[in-house]
Amino acid sequence: MLFMVLFQSFNTFIIRSLFAVSVLLLPSLVFSQQQVQDRLSPVISVHMNGTIGDRLNASYENRILVQDVDRLIAVFKAENRTETRMWQSEFWGKWFTSAVLAYRYKPEPRLKKVLDYAVNGLIATQTPNGYIGNYDKEHLLEQWDVWGRKYCMLGLLDYYDLTGDKKSLKAAARLADNLMDDLAKSDGILVTKGNYRGMAASSVLEPIALLYGRTQEKKYLAFAEEIVKQWETSEGPQLISKSNINVADRFPKPKNWYSWEQGQKAYEMMSCYEGLLELYRLTGKDEYKKAVENTWQNIKDTEINVAGSGASVEMWFGGKALQGNPVYHYQETCVTVTWIKLSTQLLRLTGEAKYADAVEKAYYNALLGSMSSDGFHWAKYTPLTGQRLPGSEQCGMGLNCCEASGPRGLFNFPFYAVTETNEGVQVNYYVDGEYTLKMPDKKRVLVKQHTAYPVEDKVMLQVYPDKAAALTVSLRIPEWSAQTTVKVNGKEVHSVQVGSYRSIERTWKPGDQIELHLDMRGRIEKTGKNPSYLAIMRGPVLLSRDARLNDTTPVGAILKPIVNDKGYINLSQAKSNSEGIWMQYSALFVPESYSEGGAAPIPINLCDYASAGNDKNQPFFQVWLPQLVDPRDK
Repeated sequence: MLFMVLFQSFNTFIIRSLFAVSVLLLPSLVFSQQQVQDRLSPVISVHMNGTIGDRLNASYENRILVQDVDRLIAVFKAENRTETRMWQSEFWGKWFTSAVLAYRYKPEPRLKKVLDYAVNGLIATQTPNGYIGNYDKEHLLEQWDVWGRKYCMLGLLDYYDLTGDKKSLKAAARLADNLMDDLAKSDGILVTKGNYRGMAASSVLEPIALLYGRTQEKKYLAFAEEIVKQWETSEGPQLISKSNINVADRFPKPKNWYSWEQGQKAYEMMSCYEGLLELYRLTGKDEYKKAVENTWQNIKDTEINVAGSGASVEMWFGGKALQGNPVYHYQETCVTVTWIKLSTQLLRLTGEAKYADAVEKAYYNALLGSMSSDGFHWAKYTPLTGQRLPGSEQCGMGLNCCEASGPRGLFNFPFYAVTETNEGVQVNYYVDGEYTLKMPDKKRVLVKQHTAYPVEDKVMLQVYPDKAAALTVSLRIPEWSAQTTVKVNGKEVHSVQVGSYRSIERTWKPGDQIELHLDMRGRIEKTGKNPSYLAIMRGPVLLSRDARLNDTTPVGAILKPIVNDKGYINLSQAKSNSEGIWMQYSALFVPESYSEGGAAPIPINLCDYASAGNDKNQPFFQVWLPQLVDPRDK
């Protein structure tokens, strides 16, 4: 467990405050130039405790810091510019953007040294004409070349935002200029380049929009608008005009699954929409925002499963309705991370609770379920039934795309647990820890959370403004919390509605307390109809059977849960005897029986999905419980 406590001494406070000012300065200048301002701003500094703190620390130590940076840089050197089809060029940027988030969370000199080395090493490979990549000169713009350039730009811009280093900004600009030059020398059409109806290549929209925000050079804004214009051509992915069409049905099924004709690629599609939101912030064009909102809602309604993610063989496939079945190559971690990132973008922009609900569900289940307990490995796919299986190395890089992506989702989360608004503070996620924010009057407020959530239902928050101040503190009431109580300094607050924020406007004095109790009763989720399947959730956490839990009834047996008169299943907390299990519960189920009177209920153990199958020797688990087909059911 991470034992460092923020504000434990005056010196620590000063050091962290100075760091916070430096990392927020550049983004604040950019925000002032935007047409549309975000509703929420991230914390200045954050420290999380408990299991989430442990996971963050494990990834920091065993994935971020142990990465062989030289291996990531080597592919860009002149002698290695021979590629024609692979994606080695994405790995530096994916790891680096993760590492910057990790450093913002825990700004230690040893990681800063690694970041400096990584940026200088990458820039040293830049050609005189600005190219950073590993593609043969006869194959530029093909396959994953532009995709890799995108990730290099994102990393360079992250470093600029972190440090103010103009050399990295210049390198990003030169890389963008080189891309525009290469396109001009070609046919000027980006959406015909690479794979997936140009979505991989045209997701470069995100760093191009960010680059305009930091340079104010109009050529970048013009290029960004041109990318969106090309989307709507017959050759493009039509991400705006098709935003009201199911993401799985926008284009015919291609003859070649991994090809330019494939228009359902989940990760790349969402990456394009992230870029479109950045362009919306710059232009204020409402059709951009509307296209993203429409698509996000469609993904949630037709694709996202009980673990908070989706996609099969990396594509949208109408998976929400099919999730009770064994699904091939289900729930790629890159998809999970990008769903979290896109949802966070919309949360920042709008402040709406549904986006925080989606992030929390994906984070506690699909994301944590893909991470090994030591933080080093990330699964490429995470099924809902079956076993955890390791992914394979890709492109000779010593890791795969999901191992590079996983920490991006992991370290994105802490900065939006508690956020700043124009009115005060908005609490989106409940994690034990300390959060420092800047208020509208430029003064600071510290929010402390004391909780074992989601194991327990109780959350205690303490608010510490510099001095008594009139603020609005808004608390997310999760969509599943049908019974919620809120108290301020012991006095109950009324008018609490699920799936929204309860805003409390008052004068807050240092040490004022908020007590929140959330509804952690076991809920039954259903999918299918004759055959039907049942899953069990507790709060935001999906529960699962697991081969390690020593039930006499094997995983896969037919079991019907006993529910009370309100439809909830009674869950009793149980102590786990298996290493690596975070939460374990026992509940009563009726097994299949051919006796006249039926079988008596039996206790069955369940654990959290993130822990399920996370064992090399006994990796089998089961989320969806099949129910018997009964012709008497309508």
